[in-house]
Amino acid sequence: MLSEQSAATVRATLPAVGAAIGQITERFYARLFDAHPELLRDLFNRGNQAAGTQRQALADSIAAFATYLVENPDERPDLMLQRIAHKHASLGVTPEQYPVVHEHLFAAIAEVLGEAVTPEVAAAWTEVYWLMANALIAIEKRLYEQSEQRGWREWEVVERIEETADVATFKLRPADDAPVPGYRAGQYVSVGVELPDGARQIRQYSLTAAPGSPVRQFAVKRVAGDATTPDGEVSNHLHAHVRVGDVLQLSAPYGDLVLEETGAPLLLASAGIGVTPMIAMLEQLALTGHSAPVTVVHADRSPTAHALRSDHQAYAAKLPDARPVFFYEQYDEDDEDTAGTGRPGLVDLGDVDVLAGTRAYLCGPLPFMRAVREQLIGKGVSPADIHYEVFGPDLWLAQPAA
Repeated sequence: MLSEQSAATVRATLPAVGAAIGQITERFYARLFDAHPELLRDLFNRGNQAAGTQRQALADSIAAFATYLVENPDERPDLMLQRIAHKHASLGVTPEQYPVVHEHLFAAIAEVLGEAVTPEVAAAWTEVYWLMANALIAIEKRLYEQSEQRGWREWEVVERIEETADVATFKLRPADDAPVPGYRAGQYVSVGVELPDGARQIRQYSLTAAPGSPVRQFAVKRVAGDATTPDGEVSNHLHAHVRVGDVLQLSAPYGDLVLEETGAPLLLASAGIGVTPMIAMLEQLALTGHSAPVTVVHADRSPTAHALRSDHQAYAAKLPDARPVFFYEQYDEDDEDTAGTGRPGLVDLGDVDVLAGTRAYLCGPLPFMRAVREQLIGKGVSPADIHYEVFGPDLWLAQPAA
């Protein structure tokens, strides 16, 4: 792991680097895209770049990794590294791209910190970078080797279902009619589309069918922008232009939030489009005859905005000991479709039984997941048994134990 000399240097300079990491990552991406505009056009999410969330996620991951190394010299944050590696593998990141990142990242560090970057400081942070980079390269290599699909593959849309006003499900089969590789409930695929300006943008979507399905099935929420965030380029393109018979490029399935075989009680908590991996997990539990208690929690604006609600209810009903609890900001108690499961307001687990030994899976906006995690810990659930998925840049990486 980190050498003793470098550990001392990193420990001493971490406050200064941490204070400037936002400026550093901003300069890094500016330099990187000036030198390699094709990376912004065809690999990086332009929406996340415009909103600044990718810069924040990179800053958090570097700071979290360096902090972990100096506080735990004989360990490394494998949970964080696994999460990043799965996302990289879904994008097709290669080992040859890491020296390019190193070049522009360290030029940005020198530009922002100036004379404070002595040869000793540069050597210590270079060691941090390559410890992280080489760990990611090794994990990504294993993921590529384990995958039944190499590179991108063409899939034909065979069905499109309008789930809500802003969510559509796409079902696809291999365009070459070759066998469908397996995956695990909770995983996602990357979808690559060519946009009108010639850019090839990539987004990840959770698979919404249990493993063993002969099709790839995922739901896409149309992302509407605001004053600070642009409209979702890919989600709006898929909604506006992709119909039955069209062909999309999909990666192999990746993702580290996967349903583990266990006899423990489970709690599946989602909000909004975060319902998607939970649907695959519930179907898998129903197919395998899971008999332990399952608490199904979901939060949404209203029952009509609750995408895949009928699947959510149907799969829970197939389990022998499942309790769905759906929270809606706008809720009509006379709604017969949610009778017995619907509640008004935000998620409140105060009177929801959470059994000892519960294993929890969370997916949704960060404020939702932080609130649910806090409530679960308050009910005695071990932090190690709370697992989460973030759509987009992971801004929770500064808490690698979460």
